[in-house]
Amino acid sequence: KLTSLAVQPVITPELVQGRVHLKCSYGSPSPDPPVQYRVLWSRLSSPGKREQVHHETTLQSFSYVEMDSANFRLGDTVFCTVTAFRRGTPEQQSLPEDSKGFYAGIKFLPESLEIAEDGKEHVLTVLSTVPIACPGQGDLCKITLQLSTEDLGSQAPGPPDISLSACQVDLLPEPCSGSGCAAATVTVTAVTDFAQDGNRGSRISAEPVAPRDVLWRSYTPRDVKVTVRDLPTGNCYSFTDPHIITFDGWRYDNYKVGTFLLCRSESRAFEVHVRQWDCGGHRSATACNCGVAAQ
Repeated sequence: KLTSLAVQPVITPELVQGRVHLKCSYGSPSPDPPVQYRVLWSRLSSPGKREQVHHETTLQSFSYVEMDSANFRLGDTVFCTVTAFRRGTPEQQSLPEDSKGFYAGIKFLPESLEIAEDGKEHVLTVLSTVPIACPGQGDLCKITLQLSTEDLGSQAPGPPDISLSACQVDLLPEPCSGSGCAAATVTVTAVTDFAQDGNRGSRISAEPVAPRDVLWRSYTPRDVKVTVRDLPTGNCYSFTDPHIITFDGWRYDNYKVGTFLLCRSESRAFEVHVRQWDCGGHRSATACNCGVAAQ
């Protein structure tokens, strides 16, 4: 029998005449005598189960299939399996060699996020593993993805715990590299909600907006799950005539009439003013909160 292939088959994406193809490349076990290759293309139909889609016998050290949205679609994980044999003696064949699974579609990196209510921005990369093709569109070639967020609360869902820097991202054609064929970024921030609501889950979804290319029309990328870690927030109070409790727990009373600066952030444009009017009558000098303004 022939020895195994010199290199493991590798799947790479390519544009061929403006259409998305996958190329399976493999090495020759020996240059002499002439060797043929049996190439079997399959896709993951369910976890751990593959469905054979296409096969061919060739003298070339590579094989192509088209992502035609019928046999192979976006969202598929594709494999190629290659067996080498000598012409005229097909019984003398190598052991079949499998490629690694190639996921064709949109990937989010990282695939899941765990963030805290601390105001920090986290970068989420939207990556296409296949080329962006726009037959007949000229210079306006792009795929636009609409992004949305959703709360994954077990009870009645509330507003999402996360905020995105953009509602849409554009994937523009680039030369394919080891990392992918097009990429865009968006930042994710946890919403500081001043509520002790525990760690909550949200998800980010993406959907192609009115794509002209039939390949993208029925495709919905996988969601990204985001876990938001609850952090305690500071509280301050001004109540009744007015008793004031500051963020660090200091307590005092302010019986004066007028407009006062209650608090101001030293790091951002945020402050709160309070207005107090006389509410004690003739017996005692007491003021009560009657208005508030916040920037």
